[in-house]
Amino acid sequence: MDTTLSIIAVICGIVGLLGAILPVLPGTLLSYAGLLCLYFTSDSDISVTMLVLWGVVSTIVIVMDYFLPGYFSKKFGGTKAGSIGATVGVLIGVFLGPIGIILGPFAGAVIGELIANKLTFREALQVGFGSMLSFLVGTFFKLVAGGLMLFYIIKDIF
Repeated sequence: MDTTLSIIAVICGIVGLLGAILPVLPGTLLSYAGLLCLYFTSDSDISVTMLVLWGVVSTIVIVMDYFLPGYFSKKFGGTKAGSIGATVGVLIGVFLGPIGIILGPFAGAVIGELIANKLTFREALQVGFGSMLSFLVGTFFKLVAGGLMLFYIIKDIF
């Protein structure tokens, strides 16, 4: 059973790290699930304190990921149309590779704002920049958290 849990933990850690970039995967949650799997192995050095700490960190990162786009959109003058456009841009960007993932929220927010006819082109570009910035900041925090949890998973196994 320990071997199975260890394999599941590594898979969760790796897929969780991918989920930091791909918005269709719950990255931070999967990384945490990997730590949780290892906790239940007989030779694990992962403590309850460590699980609680990473649970808190994971919760903060997940909450930030939901609130950052709205915050940055408002901060840069965006409307609901820009937020919807950024979300659509991220989803389409996934199919266009790394550049699409980065530029998708930008293009989607700009197009959303222009379709709604509420902002000028320059203002729409500003909202697009804010949307892209929120995606990059959120991705950074998810990569750091997921990367550290994967490190602890691998460290605990070996």
